[in-house]
Amino acid sequence: MRLVVGCALLLVALVGCAGGGDVRVDGSSTVYPISLAVAEEFSILNPTANVSVSFSGTGGGLSKLCRGEIDIAGASRVIETSELAACAENGIGVIELPVAADAITVVVHPEDDWADCLDLGALRAIWEPGSSVTTWSDVEPGWPDEEIVLFGPGADSGTFDYFTEAVNGSAGATRTDFFPSEDDNVLVQGVRSDRFALGYFGFAHYAENRGAVRAVAVDGGDGCVLPTPETIEANSYSPLSRPLFVYVATRSLEKEAAAELAAFYLSDEARGLVSGSGYVAYPDQVYEAATARLANRVTGSAFQDFEPGDSVLGAVRAR
Repeated sequence: MRLVVGCALLLVALVGCAGGGDVRVDGSSTVYPISLAVAEEFSILNPTANVSVSFSGTGGGLSKLCRGEIDIAGASRVIETSELAACAENGIGVIELPVAADAITVVVHPEDDWADCLDLGALRAIWEPGSSVTTWSDVEPGWPDEEIVLFGPGADSGTFDYFTEAVNGSAGATRTDFFPSEDDNVLVQGVRSDRFALGYFGFAHYAENRGAVRAVAVDGGDGCVLPTPETIEANSYSPLSRPLFVYVATRSLEKEAAAELAAFYLSDEARGLVSGSGYVAYPDQVYEAATARLANRVTGSAFQDFEPGDSVLGAVRAR
C-alpha cells in the first residue's frame, strides 16, 4: 500500500509540473486515437511541451523506438523478444504500460443480413493460409453465392498479428488475397463500399463508424458475443479482446516532458480520454500497478506468456 500511495503521489507530481521539450510518439493505428487525445490534453496542461503523434503500425513504431527515433511507441500487441533484443543492442531499455482494453471487431456491410455470428472455425476457414473459401456460400450453405471481399490490417499492424494468432494459431499466418492497410479508415471505407465485404479492426474505429459498417458477433466456444464496452471489460468477447500498450524508452525519461507524458497516460484524466476514444479503461488497480512499474523503471515485458482471458492486473504486477 505504501508503494502504491508513493507512486500515486509521484504520478500527481509528474503530471502537475510543466516541462518543455519535444516528445515523439508513433506506432499502432489502434492506439493512435488514445495517444492523440492524451497528447492534446497534455499539451494544454503543459504548453511548453511539443508532442508529435503519428502512426506507422505496431511493428514500425517499435522499430523506431529501438533505433532511438521516438520516445513512446503505441502497440496493439505484446512486444516480441526479438524487438526487446533489438532495443537492448542499442542500449535502450523499454518500459511496458497497459493503457486500455480493446476488442478486434469483425465487421460487414450494413446491408449484410446473413452473417450475424461467426464462430472461430468459420473465421479460420475464411482467413487461414491457402483458404479455399471464396464465397459466402462456402462458409454457410444458403448464404449468398457471392465473392467475399476481404479487408484487414497490414503486416506491420499489431492487430494483424493478434488476430492471426487468435484465429489461425500463429501470428502472421493468413491468406494473402485481401486488401491490407495500416490505416483503419481505409478499411472502414473498403467494407462500407461492398455489400459482400468482410474486415476487422479495433473497436474504436467500429464505434466511430456504426452506421457505415455492422459488427458481427463471435462465438469463441461459449455462444455468440458482440463486442461492447461491457463484454470487453468482462473479457467475455473472447478470444478477440486484448490489452493495448505504450512502450516507453528509458533514456527518453531523462527528458522532463517525456517522463510527464508517460505518467499522464496512467492518470485519472487519461482514463476518461480512453473511454472517449472508444476503448475501455481498466480498473484503478491496473493503472496503479503500471505506475509502480514506471516509477521503479521496470523494463522488459510481463505479458510474453499472456493469453486471451488472462488477468491483466496479474500480468502487470508480475514484475
